[in-house]
Amino acid sequence: MKHFVMCARPHRDIREGRFDLSVYAADLWSVFNGEGPEEYKNPQDFWNRTYITKGLRDLLDTVTKRLKGEGGDPVIQLQTPFGGGKTHSLIALYHKAREIRANVVAFVGTVFDPRDTRLWEEIERQLRGKVELLKGDISPGRDKVLKLLSEHQPLLILMDELLEYAVKCAGVEVGQSNLGAQTLAFMQELTEAVSLLPQTALVVSVPSSQLEYYDENAERMSQQLQKVVGRLEKVRTPIGDEEVPSVITKRLFEHIDQACARENIEEFLDYLERENLLLEDRHTYREKFLRSYPFQPEVIEVLYHRWGSFPSFQRTRGILRLLALVVYSLKDSVRPFIRLSDFDLSNKDIREELLKHIDRTYESVIAEDITDQSARAKKVDQELGDSYRPYRFGTRCATAIFMYSFSAGIDRGANVSELKLACAEPGVESSIIDTTLMHLEEKLFYLANSRNPYYFNSTPNLNRVLFAKLENIDPIKIKEKERSLLREALGGSQYFDIYLFPSDTKDIPDTDRLKLIVLENREDAKDYIDYCGQKPRVYKNVLFFLCPYEQERVGFQRQLAEGMAWQEIEQDTNLTLTEQDKRKVKEKVEDFKKGTKELLRRLYRLVIYPGKEKVEEIDLGMPVRGIERIDKEIYDRLRSENVIYEKITPLYIDNQFLITGEYIPTKPLLEVFYKTPGMPRLSSKDVLKNSICEGVEKKFFGLGVLSEDGLVCKYFGTLAEPSFEEGEILIKRELCIEEKEEEIEPIPFEEDKAEGQVNQPKDDSSYGSPPTIDLIDTEHSRHSIREFRLRVKVPAGRLPDVARTLRLIPEKFEEVELRLEVIAHRGNITKQLLQNTIEEGLRQAGCYIEEWKPVEDA
Repeated sequence: MKHFVMCARPHRDIREGRFDLSVYAADLWSVFNGEGPEEYKNPQDFWNRTYITKGLRDLLDTVTKRLKGEGGDPVIQLQTPFGGGKTHSLIALYHKAREIRANVVAFVGTVFDPRDTRLWEEIERQLRGKVELLKGDISPGRDKVLKLLSEHQPLLILMDELLEYAVKCAGVEVGQSNLGAQTLAFMQELTEAVSLLPQTALVVSVPSSQLEYYDENAERMSQQLQKVVGRLEKVRTPIGDEEVPSVITKRLFEHIDQACARENIEEFLDYLERENLLLEDRHTYREKFLRSYPFQPEVIEVLYHRWGSFPSFQRTRGILRLLALVVYSLKDSVRPFIRLSDFDLSNKDIREELLKHIDRTYESVIAEDITDQSARAKKVDQELGDSYRPYRFGTRCATAIFMYSFSAGIDRGANVSELKLACAEPGVESSIIDTTLMHLEEKLFYLANSRNPYYFNSTPNLNRVLFAKLENIDPIKIKEKERSLLREALGGSQYFDIYLFPSDTKDIPDTDRLKLIVLENREDAKDYIDYCGQKPRVYKNVLFFLCPYEQERVGFQRQLAEGMAWQEIEQDTNLTLTEQDKRKVKEKVEDFKKGTKELLRRLYRLVIYPGKEKVEEIDLGMPVRGIERIDKEIYDRLRSENVIYEKITPLYIDNQFLITGEYIPTKPLLEVFYKTPGMPRLSSKDVLKNSICEGVEKKFFGLGVLSEDGLVCKYFGTLAEPSFEEGEILIKRELCIEEKEEEIEPIPFEEDKAEGQVNQPKDDSSYGSPPTIDLIDTEHSRHSIREFRLRVKVPAGRLPDVARTLRLIPEKFEEVELRLEVIAHRGNITKQLLQNTIEEGLRQAGCYIEEWKPVEDA
């Protein structure tokens, strides 16, 4: 799409930024005296910048006929809202009368002081150059007026701001009456005289809206004036609402290429139809857009009907002043047309042009939420991601909401469809505006707590209250809350003895129970492994440490503080909240309480434990939704990665501890699992007990004692339970076979084989050297796997588990080739979002995409 200045060329003064905003305030008296801007006093410039509306053309034709003596209405009243084109129409009549060499009288009520100037005297002064016939404080009567006017036909009398003059006259005493009453009497005499003269016309502008009245006396004066002059006058409205866009564009642009404009508009309409954003039929919207181009139709509508409802805005005049500034600010942009979201509120001139019609407190609203470097809308610009950052949807959407927020009437705010239209960006799916609005609701301080419509308010919303609470939350309280939540989340564990932030290694008892120790600094773990106070620690292999993932610290503290702030808001009885606000606060507090475990788990995700040669670490990764207990997740993860065992097979004990020796004492055997880093961690003492019982029953080894007479095998092939007392031993199976019993190789049950293959420690070379742990077939533990191929079908919800499991592969194999095939059906996602999230994410992860076939709906 082409840049709008290629289709619509602004007038030179706008292009060069030399325009004086006062030129948009037409002044009949200045033009009458040959003063003021060239575009008003110079007839050619004036007509070049004037769009001749139907109402204005009818007015010019009627007055011209009257002045030529060809009929036409003698008295005409121009009645439009303030700034609706009355004065501009009077100037047009002035230039037309001069063209046909008619005499012109101009009277502007704001110019004259009734204590010095009487209306009837001023008319005679302009016609004769002196005052004789109509001199005095009393209205002169119809005959004198008729005599004066008849001598100067063809004659056009133009009166602007007559109401203001009449209101002032009411304050000047004249005998038992006042000058206001005399002025009303004169207007009646004047209208009668004009109606009797075939080549004389009187055109009077009277405001149509009571919003322009100064007080009740002014309203009463207006009604009286209407009654007096309304008997003979014809009421005209020079500009119809549908003609306002054409008037605006004619005034601001010296040339508009309709073909170029139509090309941009048609492409935009195609986009609107694809996004289902057209609120009316295509033909109607196209015609509206062609009249308003380069402005989107909604720009003119909002300014004319909403902002124009403020008396100070002055409708057409106000729009011209504002849009001249907007066009100049955008002349070097690449926008194909101008939307409400394109208004640059950081531009002081544009901002001031708006603020003078509303409460000045909105200056700080604009700054905090939209324009400052740290403005909340700008934060949303960043949050939407790299793909959308150039479009500044946060700032633009907030700007559009602001422009829709004000009216002297009942209209206020914009709905989602209107905002999508105001921020429409061909080539970008409009659903991004839904996302933007959700972010703005959470960020902006002065966005009203009403989703439909959206509008700004000068009263701070809950976001601002939340921000104030956050500023006052002591970091010490945040730390206390963190520890409190950890105690609550980890308390009553059935898997570990829990210790939170011990201050000394002696605070952790040196016992054989599994322990989970929460530390702030992971580097401290080594001291706790090596020492218990001043003594070397004995039971090292039962220690696990839970440490924070420091990259998550800032986000954790922010969310924790925010949750605490919502709780403070809920408890603050001094706040006056709406019912809607109260519901939102309650929801936020409930969400915070429900999400504390997940919040903690996002930070505390590093599990550290002593390994055979070094301290090992497991990163639990990001939590899944609906986490029950953190300690259970840690336990399950350690069990799945063969760090903690709930069962070991007799085959493992036989191969590991009896392969080179004749026996092994049961008590030291149990102790070695507790004390030696790198050995399998037993979930309980029963793990080893059950394995021994099974091994004795299945004749993997015998259970007996060491006596003075040597080894005594008491149990072999029978039920037995070890006591782990001094003297109790496991005996190599060959020594337990009775002399008469045939020596037969024991055959492990099928479940023994399976257990040995799937979740059992591998053999090591000797009892004294702690074994390492791998997922390897125990029976073939002395052989290395050089290569393998694996193909699995993964449940969609278990992808994180699979990713954790596969991490072992690149650690053990130098060359690894991983391929991922995804087949997804019955989806509900846009193509652009799919590309921005899935495709872009894979590329950033360094993946080469071999095949990519998204299927769009027909």
